[in-house]
Amino acid sequence: MECKQDQNRDHCNCSYEPCSRKGVCCDCLTYHLRSRELPACCFPDHIERTYDRSFETFAELVTQRKI
Repeated sequence: MECKQDQNRDHCNCSYEPCSRKGVCCDCLTYHLRSRELPACCFPDHIERTYDRSFETFAELVTQRKI
């Protein structure tokens, strides 16, 4: 399967500029899951910028119907 890195970058809301995984979703997901986190694309921009991408924050947002 061919990676669609350029297309993925167009939709990536990760605000961490030196990130080497931008657009490489499989690497991004693997990296974050190892830390019990989800990637930036799972969060609204204002939450993503806090860099708190924890499962707990995601669950709280779901419970509050904010995502």
